[in-house]
Amino acid sequence: MGVVYASVSDITAIGRTLTTAQESAAEVLLTQASALLRLEALNYGKRIDDMIADTAAGEDYALVVKNVVVAAVCRALDAAEESTGFESASETLGPYQYTYKYGANIGEILYYKKSELQRLGLCVQVVGWADLYGVFPPEVQ
Repeated sequence: MGVVYASVSDITAIGRTLTTAQESAAEVLLTQASALLRLEALNYGKRIDDMIADTAAGEDYALVVKNVVVAAVCRALDAAEESTGFESASETLGPYQYTYKYGANIGEILYYKKSELQRLGLCVQVVGWADLYGVFPPEVQ
């Protein structure tokens, strides 16, 4: 088990009030969010703990990591409150009627946005090209 990057007090410090049930859920979600972030970083070949331990920007990076983890947990708490598990819609056009039913995937309420991963320097855009026809000399490649 690794380091948890944020605490429940970090969530309440941004002005969010939590019930006792939400506090206990937030503690579990914070642990899961930290583990998920470590795995996401490993997918990009980086180690969050090493980036936080960096002497040049480690303290600032730790604050950004805390911010991203808190945002993901708040999003998960909101999704857990708003989701009933099922949603449906129906539409009628003349004699035809369509009914759509689908369930919300409760297991996928904890996630990181691509912009958050970019903010952490994990998901960076790379521009590249391939010389398919051998037109360019080797020094250009």
